[in-house]
Parts: sequence; structure tokens; C-alpha cells
Amino acid sequence: MRKNLIITFTRNPELGKCKTRLAKTIGDEAALRVYKYLLQHTEQVIKQVDADKAVYYSVKIRENDLWDASVFQKYQQVGDDLGIRMQNAFKNGFDNNYQKIVIVGSDLFHLQPQHIEDAFKALDSNDVVIGPAEDGGYYLLGMKTLHTSVFKNKNWGTETVFSDTISNLTNQKIHLLETLNDIDLYEDLEHIKPLQNIIKNND
Repeated sequence: MRKNLIITFTRNPELGKCKTRLAKTIGDEAALRVYKYLLQHTEQVIKQVDADKAVYYSVKIRENDLWDASVFQKYQQVGDDLGIRMQNAFKNGFDNNYQKIVIVGSDLFHLQPQHIEDAFKALDSNDVVIGPAEDGGYYLLGMKTLHTSVFKNKNWGTETVFSDTISNLTNQKIHLLETLNDIDLYEDLEHIKPLQNIIKNND
């Protein structure tokens, strides 16, 4: 078994249940197409990194889907909010003797394997690594031990998540990756041609 673990959370791609803020502008069907594209992109990126991989499902575990069970461990998300669900996923990884764990978002057009590889490398000399998102959240969180404070008392999905997380880690050595933009609103993708093509061409 490898010592590094990559976690990603996924919502089963169902019409009207994903990318709801984006759907208000482009409609449910186009939003679903965008979400499926981003999931496929995330899966391809994670597969290229030399680490164990786990996908956590929001509703129920799917067997024959995008996430190949020979590559990805499959789990159910557990907890009342995003923070507790992430904490439980990290705890599960550490309980399984992983030394470095990184969780990465599944809605980042610009995510590349290098971001995840840099995160693992940064954990050699840092306690925590964070990839800030332009909207005030983060797209990646990595650690070597479980820092439970970062998962509690957050207004998830708001612009304060990143700054609140940093303030929880005042005694830890933190490495920041480059800032990326996750895709939540139409403005997030209006200049990204492949996503515009998906919206317009139904492909």
C-alpha cells in the first residue's frame, strides 16, 4: 500500500441536483453536462498521480460508474455537514495508516496532477497544505495528522471558509498552492471555451 491518499467527494450526477447555482443561469441539463465534464476531468487528473485514491459518494455508492473500483476505493460520506463528512474521510484514511492525505474538489477545470503532487511534496516540510479558491473557499486540503478544528464552525460554501481555516491553524506550518477557480456560477466558466462548447453544443 502507498503511504499517500487522495480523496475526492462526488455527488451522483442527476438532473436538477448538481451545480444548482449554475443551473439558474444555463438550465439543469447544461449544468449536468458541465458537472459530468468536470467529474471526468477530476478522475483523469487524480489517476495520473502516484498515490492511493478514494472517492466518497454523497448519496449512495455506485459500482459501475466513472470511478473504476480497481483504481478508487469507494466509500459513503458520513456526517451532517461538509466539515464533518471531510473530517470522517480524513480520519478513515489515517486509521488505515496513510501518512499524507489530500482531499481535492471535483469541480475545477484548471486542476492538474502537478497541484496534487506539489501538495504531497509540501507536506514533507509543512503540517498543512491548502489550495485557495477564488471564491474564498479552498479546492485542496492536505495534512499529515488530523486537525479537527478546520472542519468545525464553518459557513461552508461562503467566502469566509479559507480565512477561517487559516485562523484555526495559527500554530501550524502552512503551505499555500496557487489559487484556482472552482465552477459554481456562470461567471466562473464564461471565459472557458470547452465548457462554453458543452453548454452550446450539447456534446
